[in-house]
Formats: sequence, structure tokens, C-alpha cells
Amino acid sequence: MAGEVYQAQVLKNFFDTITGSDRNLTRISMCVITLAKLRSEDPSKVTFLLDQMRKSREKKELSVDILDYMVDAAVALDLEIVQTAFGVTNVRQIADDFGTVSLDSF
Repeated sequence: MAGEVYQAQVLKNFFDTITGSDRNLTRISMCVITLAKLRSEDPSKVTFLLDQMRKSREKKELSVDILDYMVDAAVALDLEIVQTAFGVTNVRQIADDFGTVSLDSF
């Protein structure tokens, strides 16, 4: 599970970078390669991703293949783990915590 949390955090950093004002291709490249290593991708896949990042630098626009890879990785993760990495609190947990508060304690 810890590996999936790290993957979700890397994905969050990736999407923050591509949607932010500073779309640094080096930072984007680091996110893509880090995610590929966390997912233990085979060397040919990592080579393909590196090639796509090189082409992205040359064209000064992010490759669709990179976006597809990152979105596929996000879809493959468990939703609860992604929510944890993005800081979303589980509503059921809040309801349980609230339900345990005794009115006498006020």
C-alpha cells in the first residue's frame, strides 16, 4: 500500500505541475520516470517514456503518450489511496468520529 501512496503523490505532483503556472518539463520528466520506477515498468517502457519526454522538449508541448501513461496509472490506483494522497478525508470516517462524541461531553 505504501508504494501506491507514493505513486498517488507523484501523480498529484505531476498534475499540479502541468496545470500550474510553471510547466517545467524537467519536473514533469522526473514525475514520469519516478512513477515508472515505482510501478516497476520494464526497461523498454521506461525507454519509450524517456523518448517521449525528449520529443516533448523538442516540440515544447507535452506528448499525449505521457498524458495517457499518467492517466492510466491514476486509474489503476485504488480510489481510497488516491484520496489519502490528495488530502481528501473519508466522509464515513468523519461521520463515525462525530457519532462517537457524547452530548454529555459538551
